[in-house]
Amino acid sequence: MNRFERLFGLKGEARVAYMHGEFRVEQPGDFVLCAVTGKPIAIADLRYWSVDLQEAYISPEASLERHLQLNKGRNRSRATSPTDGE
Repeated sequence: MNRFERLFGLKGEARVAYMHGEFRVEQPGDFVLCAVTGKPIAIADLRYWSVDLQEAYISPEASLERHLQLNKGRNRSRATSPTDGE
């Protein structure tokens, strides 16, 4: 702990387990980082996360961006693969 943490009560980054509809703080802290933007999200403002990826997002737009990033390769392979009817 440095002197600023003692003066201002800062705890740093929290470690959080993301579950369906709720999350559990496993290591206390003031914030988590958005997996897309890298910006801090105050624990009190945390609303968006992925249970499967165990990551937090600052906004619904960031969540959608991450979803699109992960599915980009998957959608390409479907588009280029032959269909059963041909």
